[in-house]
Parts: sequence; C-alpha cells; structure tokens
Amino acid sequence: MDDMNRDGKVAVLRDIAQGFDTHDLDRIMRHFAADAGFESPRGRDPWGTRFEGIDAVREGFAARFTGIPDVRYGDDDHFVDGARGASEWTLSGTTTDGQRIEIRGCDLWTFRDGQIVKKDSYWKIRTD
Repeated sequence: MDDMNRDGKVAVLRDIAQGFDTHDLDRIMRHFAADAGFESPRGRDPWGTRFEGIDAVREGFAARFTGIPDVRYGDDDHFVDGARGASEWTLSGTTTDGQRIEIRGCDLWTFRDGQIVKKDSYWKIRTD
C-alpha cells in the first residue's frame, strides 16, 4: 500500500527536477526504488533505451550529464494521481559535439511505497 499522499509525491517530482537541473545524481537517486526502471527518449526500440535496476538507471542519468554537460531543466510542472504522475519541462544545453538544443519534454512516473519504480521520458522532436 502506498501511503504517501499526492502532495508528497509532487514534492518528490519537484525535488527530482531540481536534482536534474543541478546535476545532483544523489539527490535524484534517493527517490528511486532498487528495482526501478528508466525508459529514455532515444533508442532503437519503440520505448527508447530501457535501463533496469538502480545502478543502470543511475548510469543512464549520468550519461545525460556527460552527453550534454551544461544541461538545464526548467519550466517544470508536475501532477500526481494515485500511483502515477507526470512532469513537463524544458531541457536546454549544448551537446558534446557543439549542438545547441532546447526541447520540451515530459516524464511519466510510477510510484510504489513512496519511491519511483518507473520513469518514462518523452521529448518533442524539433525540425528546421
């Protein structure tokens, strides 16, 4: 039974967003269950690339900070209903090959016992 209320879960999502914005992996990861999963917005499969387990999820997030060293997350907004939540945000930064990006995206979250068990990320695809 998940006893964390809606406001508590929204506070978790806000804290995770701040962790991403400040590149603080420890701050982010303290909210994830040991068996958590992360489905990234890029990859060969329809779900992107899937990271399973706390160590793999951490590595997936660390790769974002490595690939976009100045990445920032802003304009975030969050909501929760039961064990599910959603976050909207704007990612901006410069990739290691010099490409400047600004992307609107969202995450779909699943909670269990007050911790995140799934983060499913989506990005808008911009065209010229």
